[in-house]
Amino acid sequence: MKYLFVIILTLFIFSCGKEKSVLLPEIEHAKITEILDVSPAYLFYNETQPDSVELNRKNLIGTTNWLFNVDKRLTLEQALPKIKLLQDKKRNAQMHKNENAKNYYTCNDTSIQNLGFIEFTDVVYQHKSLQDYFKDKKRPEHMSLALNVISNNSYSLESYYKEDSDTKVFSKIEDVINEIKNFINTEQYITLYTLFHSKISFQDYITVKSNILDITKEGFQLDKNEFIY
Repeated sequence: MKYLFVIILTLFIFSCGKEKSVLLPEIEHAKITEILDVSPAYLFYNETQPDSVELNRKNLIGTTNWLFNVDKRLTLEQALPKIKLLQDKKRNAQMHKNENAKNYYTCNDTSIQNLGFIEFTDVVYQHKSLQDYFKDKKRPEHMSLALNVISNNSYSLESYYKEDSDTKVFSKIEDVINEIKNFINTEQYITLYTLFHSKISFQDYITVKSNILDITKEGFQLDKNEFIY
């Protein structure tokens, strides 16, 4: 719990010192609420910058767990280049590397009025279509789903098995999750692929991720690749 106090105090000092502040994305009932041996990076929303994002990474220590404090007002288009920069830095490190150190997004868990965390260590952000991705790979033999997040009130879910496919459109993420659960209840194995429009906010992105990560059932697999378009 000591760390939670420190990180909140740090954000408070940025705000009250009239320097910079991060509005963390909000989630509910985070599965991870405490992490030890950490160092933070901050992605600020700054309209004075050409891309409206400013990165502060001076406190990162390569052998620790990294906490990505990303302002929820940023779009994926703004935030992901900085996030990928840090991902690559950690993955490609040759010295002082800790194979057990992970990456997390820091969130405000409104259900406990404290911090919650979403791990994304193995996530690979792909700037290609799902169709192009499969050109050089074999599609799964079992049922697959492709969730396309177009905006915070526009989603599509494509189900496909071999040559058959079907697409449904939704306006609420809760309805999408229920539909995924319906597939899980009828299929033994399912792989879910996620696609995100680059213009959605980081808050909307985290909302979708936290809902998907709540799905836990044997035979359900969330693909580590996330497709940004």
